[in-house]
Amino acid sequence: MSRVAYVNGKFVFLNRAQVSIEDRGYQFADGIYEVISLIKGRLIDLEEHLKRLEQSISLLHIGLPVKRKRLCF
Repeated sequence: MSRVAYVNGKFVFLNRAQVSIEDRGYQFADGIYEVISLIKGRLIDLEEHLKRLEQSISLLHIGLPVKRKRLCF
């Protein structure tokens, strides 16, 4: 199974994922980690994960870089 990452607005294979040195995570050492399980190709508890993600982003004053719909592909 191929592993995929969402980086800079795109889904890419993990071995191709790159983050710029100018990325906020490097500059300010803040970030958010959220994992969503997939069972038979379906995201599990998506709404709860998105709410938690949006709350975390808000607390760090980062702002969601893409619309919620884009995260749900």
